[in-house]
Amino acid sequence: MLQHVSLEVTPALVDREIAFLALLGFREIVPPSARLAELSRWVEAEDGSAQQLHLMYAEEPTVMRPAHIALVRPAYELLLDALRGGGFEVLEREPHWGSPRAFTHSPTGHRVEVMQFAPPRA
Repeated sequence: MLQHVSLEVTPALVDREIAFLALLGFREIVPPSARLAELSRWVEAEDGSAQQLHLMYAEEPTVMRPAHIALVRPAYELLLDALRGGGFEVLEREPHWGSPRAFTHSPTGHRVEVMQFAPPRA
């Protein structure tokens, strides 16, 4: 299991990033130390998987393209509607492994892929 991924964000956009990630099924949690809380904000998947994203403060965040994170969300259509309703552009792509999928960008510009279900295990 992938436990967490760290993404750089500007302090000025971190509240918008948290709100964006809430649309994707994450809730904010408190980092485990005061020092980490000074350097970042954390979110965790609401599905009980303990998967986290750590938003690390950076005045000039590194946003790698075409690199991205991919999230599986069974309530796919509802999620896309929520993203569009939140003002985020959603670009639907050809399904992979039969799974509908789409891309969007966070307020900082990180590319996020959303899939309805994961590929089958080999």
